[in-house]
Amino acid sequence: MDKYIIEGGYPIKGMLTLSGNKNAALPCIAATTLADEPVILRNIPAIEDVLVMFDVLRNLGASVEEIDAHSWRIDPRSISRYEVPEELARKVRASILFAGPLTARFGKAVLPPPGGDTIGRRRIDTHILALQELGARIAIEATLNFSAVKLVGAPVFLDEASVTGTENAIMAAVLAEGTTTLTNAACEPHVQDLCAMLIQMGAEIEGVGSNRLVIHGKKSLHGVEFAISSDYMELGSFIGLAAVTGGDLRIEGVRTEDLPPLKVGFSKLGVTWDLKGNVLRPNTAAALRVVPDIGGQIPKIDDAPWPGFPADLTSIMTVVATQAEGVALIHEKMFESRMFFVDKLISMGARIVLCDPHRAVVYGPSKLVGNVMVSPDVRAGMAMVIAALCAEGTSTIHNVYQIERGYENLSARLSAVGAHIRKEQED
Repeated sequence: MDKYIIEGGYPIKGMLTLSGNKNAALPCIAATTLADEPVILRNIPAIEDVLVMFDVLRNLGASVEEIDAHSWRIDPRSISRYEVPEELARKVRASILFAGPLTARFGKAVLPPPGGDTIGRRRIDTHILALQELGARIAIEATLNFSAVKLVGAPVFLDEASVTGTENAIMAAVLAEGTTTLTNAACEPHVQDLCAMLIQMGAEIEGVGSNRLVIHGKKSLHGVEFAISSDYMELGSFIGLAAVTGGDLRIEGVRTEDLPPLKVGFSKLGVTWDLKGNVLRPNTAAALRVVPDIGGQIPKIDDAPWPGFPADLTSIMTVVATQAEGVALIHEKMFESRMFFVDKLISMGARIVLCDPHRAVVYGPSKLVGNVMVSPDVRAGMAMVIAALCAEGTSTIHNVYQIERGYENLSARLSAVGAHIRKEQED
């Protein structure tokens, strides 16, 4: 296990280039099992979750070859097993994404309950109900056992706009017989990436980018060379980093279509930016100030399915709010344990009232001081890194494995733009 040692108070200056979208890479890796030819994936982030997903593919029998640091060639034609090992499933929640494609292509899939972040209950009912609607049989024992002689298209109303549930349903439907209509589907950029890849493989999907998808099943899908889009979660994280540390940070690889939801949230804390081409430059000259709602009311930053403000950035926004003059309410509606990390910010000097598992009132600005922390999940861990970089003194963050599951080569990249951060092995 490794830890970060961070000395705060140094401005961030220079260029950071966005990695590929982690949340797009994981379903696209699972989708390679649908092809009857090799697939090449590009702009894949070099992170732990990706490596675990490739290990799952190898265990299933697929050939996985690294072309370069961010490009991989997967040949699924040698797949001969359909069970995801428990030790790999425990490491990454995205292992559940193999249920749809394996069942669609091979008629069976066996998966242990998925692991991943500890941010509260994360139900898998949507996955199961959607695949059942398409004709799959599911036996729930110590493992989840999916089977189907044939999947048949059907109208499917998802009981919640689950991202991975939508992705599993899409991957099952593209090889189902007939037409599937998915309603209340998630439409995040990573879902759109998956759809774009499948369409290039020969799938027929209508309504991409909306919450209603019409999928006309095909008998087979061919290989493809596909590049993952940039990670807007990294973008939001780096905007938050620049906002609280000052300096002159530029962020390269930005897609304009990802910005409107981020602007809604960040603007409430007085964070603005300039955009030239695909390079975004946060404005850090002026002090952060909470912008009250009309009538002088305390503003609320809350998350919602796309195109709402991303749930994964609420942890980052909580840190930014500690450095903004005024009062803001952070309302994380989707996961009941994600806000529990604020006790670490409070121990650093933040003035935060945790109202309940979903809501925190933040009073700023607060002078933060270094502390010893343990990362509970990817996004809270990144929020701790940002807090440590704007704090006075030295912080130690343990369990950085959790952070590096979602952020590629983080300590080296931040060091290159002026952060005083180093990675050390635990004693």
